[in-house]
Amino acid sequence: MNSIPPQNHAAPNSHPESQQLQAVEQEQEDESHRLLPSSASPSSDAILIKTVERNADDDEEAAYEAREKILIGDFELDSTNSSSVPPFSFKKLWLFTGPGFLMSIAFLDPGNLEGDLQAGAIAGYSLLWLLMWATAMGLLIQLLSARIGVATGRHLAELCREEYPYWAGIVLWFMAEVALIGADIQEVIGSAIAIQILSRGVLPLWVGVLITASDCFMFLLLENYGVRKLEAVFAVLISTMALSFAWMFADAKPNTKELLIGLLVPKLSSRTIRQAVGVVGCVIMPHNVFLHSALVQSRTIDPKKKGQVQEALNYYTIESSAALLVSFMINLFVTTVFAKGFYGSKQADSIGLVNAGQYLEEKYGGGLLPILYIWGIGLLAAGQSSTITGTYAGQFIMGGFLNLRLKKSVRALITRSCAIIPTIVVALVFNKSESSLDVLNEWLNVLQSIQIPFALIPLLTLVAKEQVMGVFKIGPTLERAAWTVAALVIVINGYLLLHFFLSEVDGLLFGLLVSAGTAAYVAFIVYLISHSNSELSNWLSQFVPKSFSYSGN
Repeated sequence: MNSIPPQNHAAPNSHPESQQLQAVEQEQEDESHRLLPSSASPSSDAILIKTVERNADDDEEAAYEAREKILIGDFELDSTNSSSVPPFSFKKLWLFTGPGFLMSIAFLDPGNLEGDLQAGAIAGYSLLWLLMWATAMGLLIQLLSARIGVATGRHLAELCREEYPYWAGIVLWFMAEVALIGADIQEVIGSAIAIQILSRGVLPLWVGVLITASDCFMFLLLENYGVRKLEAVFAVLISTMALSFAWMFADAKPNTKELLIGLLVPKLSSRTIRQAVGVVGCVIMPHNVFLHSALVQSRTIDPKKKGQVQEALNYYTIESSAALLVSFMINLFVTTVFAKGFYGSKQADSIGLVNAGQYLEEKYGGGLLPILYIWGIGLLAAGQSSTITGTYAGQFIMGGFLNLRLKKSVRALITRSCAIIPTIVVALVFNKSESSLDVLNEWLNVLQSIQIPFALIPLLTLVAKEQVMGVFKIGPTLERAAWTVAALVIVINGYLLLHFFLSEVDGLLFGLLVSAGTAAYVAFIVYLISHSNSELSNWLSQFVPKSFSYSGN
């Protein structure tokens, strides 16, 4: 009985301690709910947990380290509600501007410029409509690439490594590297041709290749001074191209009426089918699909906050559209200049990247600044900028697929060596005549065409997958549109491959090797499609054994 009063007296003293303990427990619980919002579904919770674990495990393998990323002003303040999107701001649009213009360089590389000039010389203005729609198709693919990078916080090569079994990931990496090397050869040789033009032939092609390689490393050093500095260099190079080819456009004075008809009236003939295929085939570059998903991560975006992700996607859509509009105008300038000057002429079928400057000089002469040098400056800017983005893409592709923990400078050296060594060999072997370089370019275009499905199909598979994208997966309508574009590009490039091999393959043994390679190639494409859960995959499952299809992770 005597012990009861002390207990009753102690109770009031212990009550604040229990309240404090409960408050701490409640705060911990609230913190956990803030990390994983209660409105999320169980599958969304799993996605967020998996994303946090991946970011912790692979911090060293991120496309950009935290200190390299550009902080968007007031981004956190505007996005306190994780699902709200703040009003449009030109200041923010400016901060998001950069990745789309780096991506657009692939639409302006020397291979594209050669396709433009040949389309203009052989088909006149009649393929301008196709150039416009091909650019629109390329924009759709690149927006999906940006979407997957922003929504997941990881780039396409990393996601492919996790999505596919080891053997399939290695095959995809090999195909991406081959495509990158093929594109780099075109870009470096394009720069070397420009250096040869501007030096009036004093510097041979192989010297131009070495200069281009060293210039690329010099520009990459700018990365140490921040992403914005590197983007500024690309802005200068794109402006140089735009001014050079606009100057040529003004000198040529193309027919405005025919230009508008070419843009608005679809027209295709059997004589221009090859150029039409080239226009479409040059627009979607395999390495560029991988590159854009990494470039968008140069801004600080929290994938767990829906408002931030949606806001970033809105700004990147505007920025990428503006960038590809600029690239379309530059391609339009080149096509119309050669359409006005050489369509229907005897030189039309023989004109190529090597002799284009000479033909322009003969046609349009000198002036305040001879058109030969204007062409050379524009071509040099195109070659230099595309080689830098190619090296960038190589770093992301190698690091993502192989999960290599190497410094970016080491990765850049490996990637650059893989491209420069074969390019020097090619420059020495194919520098015998202009026709040999044109043949080389045809083979490289075929090589690019072969690789396109191995970038497009994984992208479309992942961007429609809820386990990867969460609420930002694309809807059925957009998915059908994307697969239609992919199928169209693959079929068009398949036509190019068939036409090329029918004209080039000679001999029984060579024919058997090509047939075996084609069978393996088609089988792997069917495997990739069957791996996706698209309508095309469901249709294919009627013909493909279930044991061949892989259900995924």
